[in-house]
Amino acid sequence: MAQQRALPQSKETLLQSYNKRLKDDIKSIMDNFTEIIKTAKIEDETQVSRATQGEQDNYEMHVRAANIVRAGESLMKLVSDLKQFLILNDFPSVNEAIDQRNQQLRALQEECDRKLITLRDEVSIDLYELEEEYYSSRYK
Repeated sequence: MAQQRALPQSKETLLQSYNKRLKDDIKSIMDNFTEIIKTAKIEDETQVSRATQGEQDNYEMHVRAANIVRAGESLMKLVSDLKQFLILNDFPSVNEAIDQRNQQLRALQEECDRKLITLRDEVSIDLYELEEEYYSSRYK
């Protein structure tokens, strides 16, 4: 597994087990599906009666379908395990997301500071003009 950073042995082993589970489950689905298709073919003459053979084929298809469902559920569990592994072990990605959020918030803070300074200056000018008007009026 070629990755940008070396993984500890336990993580590497865990990823290899995930890979093995994936291959095994997909192989199980393919094998069972292939056998269902083979079973669906009607054979000419056999030693057992058609009704018996039909029941046996029906039972085999149900068992193989259940195996396909089990393998599908196992794949869904594997996806869940991989998501959990990624969330718990992908620190560089988490740190990058935190850094990006910090940059966004700092930019927002700087924008708010600029607006507050502009507002303070405008209020100061208006207040000065009002004071001038008040002190120069005859209604003090």
